[in-house]
Amino acid sequence: MDQTTEVFRPLQADDPAAVAGYRPAARLGAGGMGRVYLSHTRGGRPVALKVVRPELADDPDFRRRFRREVTAARRVRGAYTAELIDADPDGSPPWLATVYVPGPSLADAVARRGPLPVAAVLWLMAGVAEALQAIHAEGVVHRDLKPSNVLLAADGPRVIDFGIALAADGTSYTATGSTIGTPAFMAPEQATGGEVTAATDVFALGQTAAFAALGRPLYGEGPGVNVLYRIVHSEPDLSLLPEPLRPLFAWC
Repeated sequence: MDQTTEVFRPLQADDPAAVAGYRPAARLGAGGMGRVYLSHTRGGRPVALKVVRPELADDPDFRRRFRREVTAARRVRGAYTAELIDADPDGSPPWLATVYVPGPSLADAVARRGPLPVAAVLWLMAGVAEALQAIHAEGVVHRDLKPSNVLLAADGPRVIDFGIALAADGTSYTATGSTIGTPAFMAPEQATGGEVTAATDVFALGQTAAFAALGRPLYGEGPGVNVLYRIVHSEPDLSLLPEPLRPLFAWC
């Protein structure tokens, strides 16, 4: 569920008045799993409240996966992650609350201001790599790292929605219809339905950073099936990237 933190959207008639004591104050965004709201804890701490879509909530397999991933995500602590602070995978509807990060997503920042300079891309890669290290240390694989899941706070990037993507795997509500992820940022083994490991997230880190440097996906744009074919069957053209970044991207 992508979180957009720079623009608050007004609540609509079909938005909940409250979820387990959390009162939505504004919409932050939406995604395949549900809607994201700005809310607050009872002590006034701002949170991103993510509420699962009814179609998914009615799926017992989804609830089982969601419960497992929430349990794992609770253990993740890191300076560059948006910490999970509360959740109820058995609620009606299921929901979770993470630390609210005041800042735009990388996707929004690039759309509005264009590609990042080399120094900023290196800063971004270092922060996201540290976030992935904390995530992987708890046995969690993100599976859907992409520019809209990286928020740009004043003190560094924050990775959101780690571990939660797996809960939607195997349902009809995934980004590609059968495989969890976003085509332009998926690793070859993910695109072909192979084993997903921490290396999958490292590949996505490279693609996300390339997007930051170029203002577009490294493997190009177009229909998802075409992008996935290029990822699986071709090598990226690293000459498109600024020269200082090429060795890092070759590693990713």
